[in-house]
Amino acid sequence: MRKNSIKNTRINGEVQKVLSNLISREIKDPRINPMTSVVSVDVAPDLKTAKVYISVLGDEESKEATRQGLKSAASFMRGQLAKTLNLRNTPELTFIIDNSIEYGVNMSKLIDEVNKNNSSVSSETSEGSESSEVSESSE
Repeated sequence: MRKNSIKNTRINGEVQKVLSNLISREIKDPRINPMTSVVSVDVAPDLKTAKVYISVLGDEESKEATRQGLKSAASFMRGQLAKTLNLRNTPELTFIIDNSIEYGVNMSKLIDEVNKNNSSVSSETSEGSESSEVSESSE
């Protein structure tokens, strides 16, 4: 099976769906942050390994604790994957922290700030030009 085949893409989506459900509903580890989401899953073409990219809302300490909690629960999740999905092999799970969502939120805030500053500067310059036109016409 090729890495970008339709079958591999479908398996990635199914594994992501099952893991998201497991993390949000089944696992009761207190180290795992409740604001944890599975961003994407890359299952190897031979179905032996899977990289699970997770996003955690919180500080670095919370992210690392969540990763450790998920690492300790990996065997449970692998067993649940085997029960839920009918795959030839059930992949070993490797959890990787993904900061792309957090990065995107920060970039959106910065863009909003720049747009606010530009609109306030443009309104000040347009008001200034109108007042100078009025003073020139009165002379």
